Amino acid sequence: MNPSVIIDALGGTFRVAELCEVRPPSVSDWKKHGIPRARMMFLRIARPEIFQALDEEAGKEPADSSHITKKSAA
Repeated sequence: MNPSVIIDALGGTFRVAELCEVRPPSVSDWKKHGIPRARMMFLRIARPEIFQALDEEAGKEPADSSHITKKSAA
């Protein structure tokens, strides 16, 4: 799944930045380079209903992790 789709579903750049306690430019970079693995894990725990809806929309397949980088911090 595209990082931009995930970020938009979570409420956009500013909302995700608030959730992750990072600055909005960091989240904007995630749209280009992928959401860091630790941040993705946090977001899945913080907003499971969003990821469930995205998974169902994508045909009941788990969100594609190919866009997740191995960075652990923003």
